[in-house]
Amino acid sequence: RDRESAILEREVGLEISRTTMCDWVMQVGELLRPITASMRQELLTGDYLQADETPLMVQVPGLGRNHRAYLWQYSRPQGNVVFDFQMGRGREGPRKFLGNYEGILQTDGYSAYDEVGGTKVIRAGCWSHARRKFFQALQVNPQQKPALELVATIDELFSIEARAQEGRFDARQRLALRQAEAGPWLEKIKALALEARKAALPRSRLAEGCDYLLKRWKQLTSFLQHGQLELSTNLAENAIRPIALGRKNWIHLGCEGAGPRIAAIISVIETCRRLQIRPRDYFDAILPGLADFPVNCVAELTPTVWVQTRL
Repeated sequence: RDRESAILEREVGLEISRTTMCDWVMQVGELLRPITASMRQELLTGDYLQADETPLMVQVPGLGRNHRAYLWQYSRPQGNVVFDFQMGRGREGPRKFLGNYEGILQTDGYSAYDEVGGTKVIRAGCWSHARRKFFQALQVNPQQKPALELVATIDELFSIEARAQEGRFDARQRLALRQAEAGPWLEKIKALALEARKAALPRSRLAEGCDYLLKRWKQLTSFLQHGQLELSTNLAENAIRPIALGRKNWIHLGCEGAGPRIAAIISVIETCRRLQIRPRDYFDAILPGLADFPVNCVAELTPTVWVQTRL
């Protein structure tokens, strides 16, 4: 906020204190919370979402140091991005957010996502994370043949996905392409991983990559049954990347109470970006009068609904 205050004073001669600007941001965040609650409901009534999380520091009175809290990101490709602020990284956060959700839940290998959601939830893995493990093994030993072969073979799966994207395939067409061409590559990947694991040192990067892949084989191959499922959670990682960059500027949150409000603001901004809406256009349209808008009608103001009114 100090930077914005300085810019306003320098460029337009307007003096606004840092405290006043922070208060405005918190007020906007509080106004947006009912909208992001509706966005959450939109997500949970769908059949597919991706999840990821990122840390951020929070000032806690009497602690003597900043506390590591987390923003948990839940999103749908070409749809809502909702951030949920939690003071910890335990599974209580995703358990509360997801409730009895029973669609596809795609995540990395973090154990907090295990045993959350409804009894029929379909768990899916991320091939980018699987590939990354072998890429890390190559950083230790660039000439490690098993890791080279595994990276190259996994790349064949992404090549199939790239063709589907270039052809603008719908979910049904993409599923048909996967079922026609991915099988032999998957067989080769599994065979290479089993063979590499036998020869790898127990605590090596290569062994870690093989264990990750083989343990999650069912989740990683679920894309053969669900055409809407992406091969990776790259979209979820892209949604949290601005937060990682932003931490260098705003350092920490001033209090725990700011967390849900900041989460609401970021949720709306990232959803607008994903829907190719200018965030300023959206805020200009919905913020005036939002404080007096009926709570039971706030679902009409989510970005996904709002953009439909402009078509």
